[in-house]
Amino acid sequence: MRTRADVLERLNAIQGRSGNILIVGGGVNGLGLYRDLALQGCPAVLIDKGDFASGTSAAPSRLIHGGLRYLETGEFALVKESVIERNHLLLNASHLVHPLRVWVPAFSWVGGAFSAALRFLRLKKTPGAKGIFVIKLGLSFFDRFGKANQTMPRHRLVGSKEVRKRLSQLSKKVRAVAEYYDARVTHPERLALELAGDAERDCPESIAIPYMSLRSTIDGKVELYDEIGRQSFWLQPSIVVNCAGPWVDQVNRGLGIDRRLMGGTKGSHVVLDRPDLALKLDGLMLYFETHDHRACLIYALDKRHVLLGTTDLRTSDPDDTVCSDNEIDYLFEVLEQVLPGVKPRRQDMVFSYAGVRPLPYNDGGATGAISRDHFLTTFGPDDDRPFAVVSLVGGKWTTYRACAAQMSDVVLRHCGRLRIHDTLEVEVGGGKGFSPKPHDVATRSQALARSRRMEVDDAIRLFNRYGSTAEAIAAEVEACNHERLTFAPDYFVGEIVWIVKNERVTRLADIILRRTLMAFENKASDGVIREVAGIAASTLKWHEAHMEHEIHQTIDSLRLRHHVRIPLPI
Repeated sequence: MRTRADVLERLNAIQGRSGNILIVGGGVNGLGLYRDLALQGCPAVLIDKGDFASGTSAAPSRLIHGGLRYLETGEFALVKESVIERNHLLLNASHLVHPLRVWVPAFSWVGGAFSAALRFLRLKKTPGAKGIFVIKLGLSFFDRFGKANQTMPRHRLVGSKEVRKRLSQLSKKVRAVAEYYDARVTHPERLALELAGDAERDCPESIAIPYMSLRSTIDGKVELYDEIGRQSFWLQPSIVVNCAGPWVDQVNRGLGIDRRLMGGTKGSHVVLDRPDLALKLDGLMLYFETHDHRACLIYALDKRHVLLGTTDLRTSDPDDTVCSDNEIDYLFEVLEQVLPGVKPRRQDMVFSYAGVRPLPYNDGGATGAISRDHFLTTFGPDDDRPFAVVSLVGGKWTTYRACAAQMSDVVLRHCGRLRIHDTLEVEVGGGKGFSPKPHDVATRSQALARSRRMEVDDAIRLFNRYGSTAEAIAAEVEACNHERLTFAPDYFVGEIVWIVKNERVTRLADIILRRTLMAFENKASDGVIREVAGIAASTLKWHEAHMEHEIHQTIDSLRLRHHVRIPLPI
């Protein structure tokens, strides 16, 4: 990817031109649209007030899932679309999207059958209890939807002996367990970023700029404000696509549109340092119903850490993105209902995050009954705004590609252009030419280790993090003499240098929180942050005061927004 200076120069060059396509929002849906248009040879300008994938797209349950629970509210079309998209992502982004075995415990055999039937028929909207009969019925639909490009086994009921042997801590109140397969995404922020890189490779005229906000509309032009350089650019768009997630209404107001579309719910997650649980849950997600009929989950991230989520609370504030004490208490409480004796503690928490789901406005009822599907609302040109605005309401990680294709078709029609490429089977980023099969990774890692004079285990780690992009990163690692970070030796200095040079890094937090998994994996110590800051400063030519400012901003964000315990300086 080009540098920030390069894309700002390009933006400056097109200020006087008309007919631009402007995408507001650099989450996965906006970046998916940006990538789709680029594949059609149709350049766009994409902006985000923060970093790429730093809002809702950075706060999922890190699943690429078929949406089993959406069957409960009768959203069959959404589930079918989700399963198809999941199956394709397992192939197109195989470096980051992997199969995940899921267990669904049920506390009764036939409980909730009648009310479930009413929900299936959309005669009742409130979520309710589900026995194993209802769960098995839903999984049968799930399997049927997944027949196309089927990549994983069908569902089954798990015998009690197998359940107790594998997960002896499971509540004795559980009557039966159903098993099916979904998928997890190990690094969603990276997958989103790779869409931008792919777009600019295929269509060099495309421009994606983080830390650029939309301020106002005057005389048919839109003011774009550079939050870093503190300067304005004026763009004359022919169409604006608002993919700002829970901030859609705010962006629309800046475009002179005063109509409420959004009514989000907040979802929070915590990462626990619990090697005992990680061992038991290795390769297995527990997807369980709570006493208030919400859906929660827990699964192992690695050999030490597990992810626990999620809450579902109404909020009118799109910036309400800190996991509250009440939410932590709630998550701990519901976990003990299904895994009594586990006793999670605050001391176990090493990271937390929260995001606001960009759901349609709904003034009442259970949050679980609000549709998770997406739709587009178009506002035509008027006297004060001579361009159309297309606003995206909803949108899930799993279905971003299908959503982007729908938006792209709208833009292409507006521009009088035809679609020339389908994106359904287009590989993403480091998924190009990558096989996740252990034998293939081992063979490729051995070759890379020989060519770049590194240990095979290090080559495997690079392939697991970056897919086929590992080969380019390994060249930088070799150029930096295979030097490792002192406080996080499983990262190379050259790895960070490559990221800073090639992934439009603007702030230190971009690296710690999104370009790498350092914060998420409990590696963001004061020493690591300062070491990475030094590399970024050297590469981006930051002066000392700027570097210190970035260090303090990053540490404050980790402490205040993510419950990361970094000791205060003495």
